[in-house]
Amino acid sequence: MGHGGVACFVGTGYVIPDPMGGKRGDGMAQTFDRVLRGGIVVNHDGEGARDIGIRDGRIAAIGSIPRDSAGEEIDCAGLHILPGVIDSQVHFREPGAEHKEDLETGSRAAVLGGVTAVFEMPNTNPLTTSGAALADKLTRAKGRMHCDFAFWVGGTRENASDVAELERLPGAAGIKVFMGSSTGSLLVEDDEGVREILMRTRRRAAFHSEDEFRLRERLDRRVEGDPASHPVWRDEEAALSCTRRLVRIAEETGARIHVLHISTAEEIEFLKGHKRLVTAEATPHHLTLTADDYGRLGNLLQMNPPVRERRHRDGVWHGVEQGVIDVLGSDHAPHTLEEKAKPYPASPSGMTGVQTLVPVMLDHVAKGSLSLQRFVDLTSAGPQRLFGIAGKGRIAVGYDADFTVVDLKRKETIRNEWIGSRAGWTPYDGLSVTGWPVGTVIRGERVMWDGEIIGPSNGEAVRFAETGA
Repeated sequence: MGHGGVACFVGTGYVIPDPMGGKRGDGMAQTFDRVLRGGIVVNHDGEGARDIGIRDGRIAAIGSIPRDSAGEEIDCAGLHILPGVIDSQVHFREPGAEHKEDLETGSRAAVLGGVTAVFEMPNTNPLTTSGAALADKLTRAKGRMHCDFAFWVGGTRENASDVAELERLPGAAGIKVFMGSSTGSLLVEDDEGVREILMRTRRRAAFHSEDEFRLRERLDRRVEGDPASHPVWRDEEAALSCTRRLVRIAEETGARIHVLHISTAEEIEFLKGHKRLVTAEATPHHLTLTADDYGRLGNLLQMNPPVRERRHRDGVWHGVEQGVIDVLGSDHAPHTLEEKAKPYPASPSGMTGVQTLVPVMLDHVAKGSLSLQRFVDLTSAGPQRLFGIAGKGRIAVGYDADFTVVDLKRKETIRNEWIGSRAGWTPYDGLSVTGWPVGTVIRGERVMWDGEIIGPSNGEAVRFAETGA
């Protein structure tokens, strides 16, 4: 029996301990704002049929909860309740390119796909490289974003001396550095510039790791009108050599780093021996698609770093299996179909992904490539562990009541018409999957249920243990 007024469980019955040592019985049941009833809860202690009681936006009890103890009951029979999925790499394009996406439409896509929180990237216009720019994004997000949010602050030569303060601001996910040019003008390609930043960071800094010097040398490898030449230009050596440089600087400075969107088998093998300070992300597209798909998808497959040949996809899966990969991120990076239709290489790199992360990866679960527990680790517990997220990432009493509710048996076909992003398309159009997000619950409120957004846009800034904000 519990102590100090904390709820406990005896057998399958939910009881409230009496401060005098007895049990309060009939008529004294604890009340909740709502109860998720009869679902299979996937938690740090495994999977099991449990109810979840919610009060004031947080988890108040887990177990067998009596009927009539909540203002609202949500029937989750036949469904699995996962900790809320956190996508720690999205590009929502606001400010500066709202014709592709904005914070409202991007977060709409997120919750339609079962994602409860996102970390948005700094390569907007203006760039998110100052406290004022971060504050502007937070103001824009309030009352408009459907999911919870944090914003990466771009690290540059100009703000290197300020990153220690910038990374601790409320709403900051940390510092993000581009070592290879991608969409936008953020770029720190040289070792000294990276060192200047890492000497000052105390949180985990995230990196786009492609060697800009090699990319410039190989510009002539691009073939006009042929997006299949994209991975020839941005080859595996561009990724591997940059990751080696980055890890060396991290080890010299003692800084914690996070290598985004690993795309090569060679990087996985290298990182096996360098995990003390280094974490790594994989994306659904690098785990699902291959260079064989350029013929079918053309420019829609164009990403930085590129989707590569099958052996690299297998290598990234090996990294997932061996624990080298710590988290999944979608790298949601939308462009309009008109922009993507420009002849390569004028076509921009990027694809939608935040809405399809859950169904695409649950299909891998259905096929036996990934366990459900490992999926939860990659999308909830992993981000919480890496980035020091406060009150999210697991189903535990006292944590935010964030849940991704899924039907592991539901078969659906992903269609462009389902996509909530302003871009309106997905490279997975026509893909049949098994496993589907049916509910998105954020701080105890149902935001999406069975394909419909039913709650207001009440997203809030994610809190972090290392900043106290």
